[in-house]
Amino acid sequence: MNARAAAAVIAGKTAALVSRRAARGGGTAVPGLVAERVDPRVVGHLGRQLGRGRVLITGTNGKTTTSRMVARMLEEARVPCIHNREGSNLMRGLASTLVARSNAAGKLARGSASLGLFEVDEATLPAATKALAPRALAFTNLFRDQLDRYGEVDTVATLWREALANAPREAALVLNADDPSVAELAIGWPGPVHWFGLDDPALATTAAGAFDARWCRVCGGTFAYDLRYFAHIGHWRCMRCERKRPTPDTRGSEVTLALDEASFNVDGLGELTMPLTGAYNVYNALAAVATARVLDLPAAAIAAGLAAVQPAFGRQEVLALEGRFLRLMLCKNPAGANQVLQLLGALARSGGGPLDVAVLLNDRFADGQDVSWIWDVDFEPLAAGIRACWAGGDRAEDMALRLKYAGWPPAPAIHGPSALLDAIAAGTPAGGDVFVVPTYTAMLDLREELARRGAAGQFWERE
Repeated sequence: MNARAAAAVIAGKTAALVSRRAARGGGTAVPGLVAERVDPRVVGHLGRQLGRGRVLITGTNGKTTTSRMVARMLEEARVPCIHNREGSNLMRGLASTLVARSNAAGKLARGSASLGLFEVDEATLPAATKALAPRALAFTNLFRDQLDRYGEVDTVATLWREALANAPREAALVLNADDPSVAELAIGWPGPVHWFGLDDPALATTAAGAFDARWCRVCGGTFAYDLRYFAHIGHWRCMRCERKRPTPDTRGSEVTLALDEASFNVDGLGELTMPLTGAYNVYNALAAVATARVLDLPAAAIAAGLAAVQPAFGRQEVLALEGRFLRLMLCKNPAGANQVLQLLGALARSGGGPLDVAVLLNDRFADGQDVSWIWDVDFEPLAAGIRACWAGGDRAEDMALRLKYAGWPPAPAIHGPSALLDAIAAGTPAGGDVFVVPTYTAMLDLREELARRGAAGQFWERE
């Protein structure tokens, strides 16, 4: 084994121990950062020991949930798996996961018998692909997200094509047939492609939404839609050339959405049920099913894994607060936020009453420091379904102003998760649901306060 990689593992494990004892986090990034300082190629040195190969899952939205679904299916199929379950998806996060599963000699535990399943940040994909030489790459979708970090969607698409240029030619691509930007990745790809998509006219919308794909990369023509589900996702075709939505290999239909679960049919598998809801989670599930099929997992393991999956922290996670149920629904960009609001609107209509909703906005690096995206979110259609609301986070005043213009009831701007939770407890009846829609770091702040109150464990403890 590479001596430098072994030294990196020892350094990373030491950093993890210090981080945990100092209560400075869950050791999901610092160990990898330290290990990479010792051996910049530690991810490749450790990851290529995985005898069943490596699978990378990326996309603007849904990669954490999709990878969790695949991990649960692998568990049901009794396939040993190393997975960055906590969602730390930069190279340092991948390194931390691998370091944690290695011994002091730099050997992965059961490495030759295991498969690597890694959620990967969109901009990290080129480096991860080069280091890990994956057997499969799954792409959930491509939306505008954190322009100050990623730039426009064309920038991310260019990074993804760069990653594919360095990927093994025999690697399988798992692509969203309903997203024209993702579908473009198949152009010129010599290896296998497995398409997934949704066929359910009942979920179609005519709302304007936030389009992030308007022109065909081949000919520059505009896209038309025979069926559109949200944003630019749907049954698309180019008005100028012959490009159109590919026929899915994994096709979902007959979707039923409830408060705590969803069911849908997949050709060849029948009806599948999961304890998550929303059309966006149906897409996540289809991506997971498609990935599992590429890995040749048994149908029974796919169904059982999906039925048993648990939400990632902050993503439809339900936590108790003084007899109330806080339902956390992470949002970080217009497309994702619109999907959550669309789901809340459906729940308000079917649940027989208006909702209590808190919207939390931060502008830290991990959220994106430009918060102008909230004006591209369609808050207006939900206004009639709101009983009480609160605006929280570092940019609470900005959020309160946006909700005011959307016609929501007056939303007090509350700074600090402790004050926010106190206000929610004082303003809602016991036994009821409160829907919390936070950006990423606002969600972490809220969970930390809930953990302090004994209502939730820290995410690394929970995992």
